[in-house]
Formats: sequence, C-alpha cells, structure tokens
Amino acid sequence: MLKKSWKRELPLHLLLLPAAAIVFIFNYIPMAGILMAFERYIPTKGIWGSKWVGFDNFSYIFSLPDTYTVLWNTLFIACMKIVVGQVTPIAVALLLNEMRSALIKRGVQTLIYLPHFLSWTILGGIMIDILSPSSGIVNQMLTAIGGKPIFFLGDNNWFPFTIVISNEWKEFGFSTIVYLAALTGISPALYEAAVMDGAGRWRQTWHITLPGMRPVIILLVTLSLGQVLNAGFEQIFVLYSPQVYESGDIIDTMVYRMGMLSAQYGPATAIGLMKSFVSLILISVAYFLAYRLANYRIF
Repeated sequence: MLKKSWKRELPLHLLLLPAAAIVFIFNYIPMAGILMAFERYIPTKGIWGSKWVGFDNFSYIFSLPDTYTVLWNTLFIACMKIVVGQVTPIAVALLLNEMRSALIKRGVQTLIYLPHFLSWTILGGIMIDILSPSSGIVNQMLTAIGGKPIFFLGDNNWFPFTIVISNEWKEFGFSTIVYLAALTGISPALYEAAVMDGAGRWRQTWHITLPGMRPVIILLVTLSLGQVLNAGFEQIFVLYSPQVYESGDIIDTMVYRMGMLSAQYGPATAIGLMKSFVSLILISVAYFLAYRLANYRIF
C-alpha cells in the first residue's frame, strides 16, 4: 500500500526538484559568506585565506556611535509601518464594504491597488517630484493656504513620517483586498438578525464585522512582527540623502554603505548576521503567536 502511494506521488515530488535546486544554489550556498563576519576579510585572499578574528567585528560595530541610532531608526520606522499598515486597510475595507455602488467600489479598489505594482524606483521619482520644496504640488498647496514650504525628504523631523506615509500609499491597497476577502466570509444571516433586533450600521460593524475579521487581523499583525527589523531598504535607499542619515539610516542601508562603499566587508557581514539572527527569533515568536491566537500553521 505504501509502495503504491509512493509511486503515485513520485511525479509530484520530481516537480519540486527544480525549485529545491534553485533554493539550494541561491539561498544556501551563499550562506558560506557568513564566515566573513568572523574574519578580517581581504578579497585577494578569499574567505578561506583571510585572517580569523573571532567576534572582533561585532565589538567594532557596537563601538560605533552611529550603530545605536541606526537600530533606533530601524525599529521606529518598522513599528510605525506595522501600526499604520494595519489600521489604514481595516478602515478602508470597512468603508468600501458600506458602498452600495459596485462600479464605484471596484474603481476605488483598482485605484488604491495600482501603486503595489510599481517599483520604488518609479515611485521614488514621483515622490521627489510632488514633495519638492520649490515646485512640488504638496508645497504649492501649503503655500496657497498660508503655510511655509517643507523639505519632506531633507528634514530629519519629517523624513521618517514621509517614509511611513509613502509606504502606506503603495501597499495599503493590497492589504485592503485581504480584509475585503475576510468580510465575504461573514454570514449575511448575522446582519439580518441584527437588523431584526434594531441594530444600526455602527453596531453591526462593532459586534459583527470586526469580530468576523478578528482572525485575519490577528494573523496579519502577528506575522508582521517578524518583519520588525525590515524597515524597507529599497524605499529608503531611493529617497534618503546624507542630510537625513540621522533619522533615516537603517540597518540595511548601513550594511550597504559599510560593505559596498567603504569595503568593510567583515563588519558589514557581522551586522547583517546580527539582524538575521534577531529576525529569526522574531519570526519564530510571531509564528507561535499566530498558531496560538489564530490557529495558523504551515505544518
């Protein structure tokens, strides 16, 4: 019986081989580069010929005054993205769910979903143009109502919030569709019973809609905890400049500058390895919480 089952499933297992080979080549073989975190790496000598220095690279990165600022910036921007990234799509999904015109509802869904398909290279150019302090449409509107122009991408006070809002503009459409899909799973009989009891739209939302969305909300929030150290390299790399390093420099951009621009391969690998280790712990905690709170599990 077991032999017949194995023969029947063999073609399916063979289909996995190309994907497994790609993962092994591009994800596991490059992990040998982790050794650079424990070496004074010299490119001409290679990984196996460079001098072993133990944890000196880790001691070096924690002796830098910028390291703690970078850690704070990463956590601050990532946490704000998580909070805003959950509240905004829930609110928009509830508003769209109340729309009675299917045409307008689909049109709004399409418009808010479109930025998700654009890369940060394109969106970065758009952001730089519309937020320009001299000719950007946002600052022109501010001056028209009596305000002063704001250098959103060059002011340390405004830059983190600009990053969060622009990221939300790009991604909240995708999350909104997830929550709209969750709304379709709520039984219409519950709303009919609520109407018979005299409940208005607000009470229906509070007592039926939000509890019905709760498993999806818990699942997405807990899974987002695993991304708390990913503040968005591509977005910040496109939008930031040396004058906003104080509030916009994150772990990924620090690794890029140390490794690619300053040729400090050992310290750059060390801080990248530290980030991966902490992220692994956070992902494990998030997966455990998702299993306990929303009964979500892969295996």
